[in-house]
Amino acid sequence: MRILENKITTLTIVITFFTSTFCLSQNAKFNINTSLFLEQLMNEKRKVNPSISLNERYKIQIFNGENEKAKKTIIQFKQEFKNMDATIIFKTPNYRVWVGSFKTRIEAERNLIEIKKKYKNVLLIKPGK
Repeated sequence: MRILENKITTLTIVITFFTSTFCLSQNAKFNINTSLFLEQLMNEKRKVNPSISLNERYKIQIFNGENEKAKKTIIQFKQEFKNMDATIIFKTPNYRVWVGSFKTRIEAERNLIEIKKKYKNVLLIKPGK
């Protein structure tokens, strides 16, 4: 008797699940209308900001390797060089730690000399190239 009750309960749950799936499915179509003012504002921003790009700036790579070591390196770097930004970049299969964002190569090379005193394998890079 108990087995029959369990089968009926299970069958009821399965039937309810399948029927509710078909009943509750929805088809949604919507349009996003943007205002003319917003579109003009975005166009102006694109005109003003083409020169401000991360790819046009020089960076210094201080680490290339595993994720955990990259995290330790970035924490150590931020403690030693508090006024310079740092980020972890993933490029298969390694994690890279890039520091700084320098407009000119001369500025980047000056900082490279200081960073080289603390870190062995440093590279001056320009990410966009």
